[in-house]
Amino acid sequence: MTENNIKSVCVYCGSRLGNKPYYQELANSLGKMIADADMSLVYGAGSVGLMGVVARAARDSGGEVIGIIPEHLDDVEITQEGLTELHITDNMHERKKMMFDRSDAFIVLPGGLGTLDETMEMMTWAQLSLHKKPIILINYKDFWSPLVELIEHVVSDGFASDEHGKLLTVVETAEEAMELLKS
Repeated sequence: MTENNIKSVCVYCGSRLGNKPYYQELANSLGKMIADADMSLVYGAGSVGLMGVVARAARDSGGEVIGIIPEHLDDVEITQEGLTELHITDNMHERKKMMFDRSDAFIVLPGGLGTLDETMEMMTWAQLSLHKKPIILINYKDFWSPLVELIEHVVSDGFASDEHGKLLTVVETAEEAMELLKS
């Protein structure tokens, strides 16, 4: 895809900060880069964790930030103030579908079970030919190496094709992820 085709990027990441400061630095850098590239950020609408960091960085850099949160998490994740758009859905399924519909590409930062769920769902949808949107995993400081190894294991043991194993593009930095979206 060319830069003109990628107008919005969904970022999947943790609703916690993690226990290493470089996770926050990575989220902050990515948010700024998305805004600087004139792309909209689509994310889970929370003000907590890496979600909040990436959203505030994009917002504070003048970017459009679209938050989508299910009603039951609105109080728990403390919805971020100052979003360009806020959508409150009835449930997680509606949230994930709306995030998908509003995005031209996906970037995965460090996160927990929800981040894993969202990433696997986008890979599965791509495997089923429901989309051809880029899915980029930032394996910063090897955070996602166990997941990358698991996907390789699934392919090597014959439960997915080589082609399906390549649905996830793995990079090491936010700069590499953004360069891919621009090329």
